[in-house]
Amino acid sequence: EVQLVESGGGLVQPGGSLRLSCAASGFAFSSYAMSWVRQAPGKGLEWVSVINDGGSISTYADSVKGRFTISRDNAKNTLYLQMSSLKSEDTAVYYCTKSSYGTGWSPDSWGRGTQVTVSS
Repeated sequence: EVQLVESGGGLVQPGGSLRLSCAASGFAFSSYAMSWVRQAPGKGLEWVSVINDGGSISTYADSVKGRFTISRDNAKNTLYLQMSSLKSEDTAVYYCTKSSYGTGWSPDSWGRGTQVTVSS
């Protein structure tokens, strides 16, 4: 059974930083692309970033480009999202997703999410 468990969310001031983690189990983590997706209060889902199976290629939404960095440790079956220069509009529930393939965003499994709140 695929399991994705996010952690690291919390309350942070504007301009601050936070690192999210996603612990994966139940599948061959190193064989699949992984992504982060978020949902702000009262809004729809927004894709944030994707990283390929080997960790060599990453892509970002324009809204987070230059501020967020996605990475993965295949030895630890863990996905990360380093967030810096956080803004109030980054407030959302952040979900980790597993893709069906080694590249691209084609989610077939989701975590339960972790709340990030950016506020002074």
